[in-house]
Amino acid sequence: MNSKRLFTKGILVIWLYIMGATQSISQEVPDEAAVKSLLASFFSAMKSKDVDVLKRSFHGDAVMHTTLADGGVGKLGNTAVADFLTRVSSSPAVLDEQLLGIDVQVDGNMAHAWTPYRFYVDGTFSHCGTNSFQLIKTGEGWQIVHIIDTRRKEGCD
Repeated sequence: MNSKRLFTKGILVIWLYIMGATQSISQEVPDEAAVKSLLASFFSAMKSKDVDVLKRSFHGDAVMHTTLADGGVGKLGNTAVADFLTRVSSSPAVLDEQLLGIDVQVDGNMAHAWTPYRFYVDGTFSHCGTNSFQLIKTGEGWQIVHIIDTRRKEGCD
């Protein structure tokens, strides 16, 4: 009889663990969807030059970086968000960054998104790479606090 009780308690503990893990996963799904929605809006706004949407996507302290290759050694380039917004709004070209996927990880009020992409200027391929977004969940919702990307013209297929 003791072994039957022990077995039943063991099953109960496993069931509770599974239910807790399922609840944790289901709580993150809305946040993952919200981050993906923000990024979709961000790139749509970049293409349509909607600076208001772009600006709202960024946290006030956001920073932007890119990795630059210099003789096989990585260098860090930076762009102020205000400069990015000016470049997008003043460009006569259609800037179309097409994401090849979005991998989102969420932990509480912090999220990370990894987005491989192909970039087109007026419909002509320019370059490809990967964006790494760090986001924070604020009172206004998810906002970008950091973007770093890679850029290359080869190995994009």
